[in-house]
Amino acid sequence: MSALLPLVRLLQLASPALPVGAYTYSQGLEQAVDVRIVRDEASALEWIGDAMAFAVARWEAPMVARLVMAWRAGDDAAVRCLDVAFVASRETAELRAETLQMGHSLARLLAGLDAFTVCAGYAARLAALREPAFPTAWAAAAAAWDAGAQEAVAAYLWAWAENQAMGAVKAVPLGQSAGQRMLATLGARIPALAAEACARGAADMTNFAPGLALASAAHETQYSRLFRS
Repeated sequence: MSALLPLVRLLQLASPALPVGAYTYSQGLEQAVDVRIVRDEASALEWIGDAMAFAVARWEAPMVARLVMAWRAGDDAAVRCLDVAFVASRETAELRAETLQMGHSLARLLAGLDAFTVCAGYAARLAALREPAFPTAWAAAAAAWDAGAQEAVAAYLWAWAENQAMGAVKAVPLGQSAGQRMLATLGARIPALAAEACARGAADMTNFAPGLALASAAHETQYSRLFRS
């Protein structure tokens, strides 16, 4: 197998063309736009950057790293435990529905990809999870395609950041160039965040981001919405 193939597979997982519905969710960003916390390029970059550094990189990213390692080790009990913990960590109905819908969509997609089903046992192991969270299904694909944990986390963070930046382009609204400027800045932060996520111990993992949770909860009753979260 070419040494570049895991990278190519990670690009596939991180692509906005991955048909899991990520583009329909803003994870509270649309509510921040509605109340004018996010109103221009600078405030959008601040919101997304803080969410990535203080929420995603401290909880979701370490979970992805642990899930990749559990999948690769064949430790299905650890996979189930991490999956349950992640679903339980979703603070609002929208965030919970988002991770379960995207997890279901990705699991169904992978079940139809020969590139995944030929990987020893992964398809059956993923199918054994009744409602996998999105990071769980995502990590299964990364592990099956022989991606390292740190590389997988970096790709996951990039995919998240890209979805948020494109959400800001639509909701603020901003121009495409502004979106690319934000991604250039956010992308430069990802290597360090990925390394920290992989080194983070269980006692240091936290999803404490009350502002993000409140924005998500308020979005459920927002009068006018483009996004589902």
